[in-house]
Amino acid sequence: MAYLLTGLPCSGKSTYARALERTGVTRLCVDEIVHARHGRPGKDFPGPEQPALEAPIIEEVAAELARLLRDGRCVVLDHGLGRRATRDRYKRLVTEAGGRWRLIHFDVDHDELRRRLARRNAEPAYGVLTASTLDWMIDTSEPPHAEGQEPPDPGLLDPR
Repeated sequence: MAYLLTGLPCSGKSTYARALERTGVTRLCVDEIVHARHGRPGKDFPGPEQPALEAPIIEEVAAELARLLRDGRCVVLDHGLGRRATRDRYKRLVTEAGGRWRLIHFDVDHDELRRRLARRNAEPAYGVLTASTLDWMIDTSEPPHAEGQEPPDPGLLDPR
């Protein structure tokens, strides 16, 4: 089983993925690998460099996801999957590796996302995502429609 998480930054994907991880699901997180290798965007490197830095990591994570599924493991992909083409690619990858997928969509009000972003940006462990970048992501994301998506299990959501 592969849990494919889709939603904007600060929508609760990582909190949910960590909750699944506590149940024995293997978590793959692109952002954590980027941070380990390159630091935090907006703090250790300019935010606009992130797509180029994360591109090879995304490919590594996709290969690891397929390997884990072939080995019979249950995996959660902790990454935004904001475009339909990207979601379709991961669904194919999961199916071709012999797994099944669940597309979990985190639909959070945009004003709430902005409030969460302000709190997150104040925490030293995170990089800085600007409000204008979040607004751009809101404008360019493609929320899933008729893609087999489901809401997150409320029992795994952060009670905040």
